[in-house]
Amino acid sequence: MKDLSPEELEAQLKGKTLLVYWFMLRSPNSPVGVREIQRKLGFSSPSVAAHHLEKLHSLGLVEKSLRGEYYLTKEVKVGVLKFFLRLGRYMIPRYLFYSVWFSTMLIAYLILYGFRGSIHNLVAIIFGVSACLAFWIETIRLWRQKPI
Repeated sequence: MKDLSPEELEAQLKGKTLLVYWFMLRSPNSPVGVREIQRKLGFSSPSVAAHHLEKLHSLGLVEKSLRGEYYLTKEVKVGVLKFFLRLGRYMIPRYLFYSVWFSTMLIAYLILYGFRGSIHNLVAIIFGVSACLAFWIETIRLWRQKPI
C-alpha cells in the first residue's frame, strides 16, 4: 500500500466503497464482517461487500483481523466527509453548530430587544434571519448528501 494524495484517495473513495467507509466511521471501535456489511447496506451478495472492504483495506483505511473481520484504522476527510464531524457514533454536518448558534443568538436578541421601532433593530433582525436561513439551508443540503 502506497501513500495516496487526498485527490487520489477521494477518487477511490466513492460510491459503494464510500457507503462502507461511512458505515465503519459510525461504529469505529467495532469490527464488522462481510455479511454484516451486506445486510446493513443492502448489497446483493457478500462478495460485493467483500470487494469494497478489500478496496478500503488496500487504501490503508481498514485492517483485517485473523477472524476475517474488518476494523477502521484511519479516518480521512475527503469529498463530502470534509463537511462532517464524528461525535461518538454520529456523523454530524459541521454547519449544524453554526445553525444552532446563530438561531440561538437571534432568539436571544429578539427576547432581549424585541421589535422596537429603530432602523438598527430592524437591520439586525434582517441580518440574523438571513444568517440563520443560510446556515440551515447548508446544513440540510449537507445532510441530504451524506452517503447513508
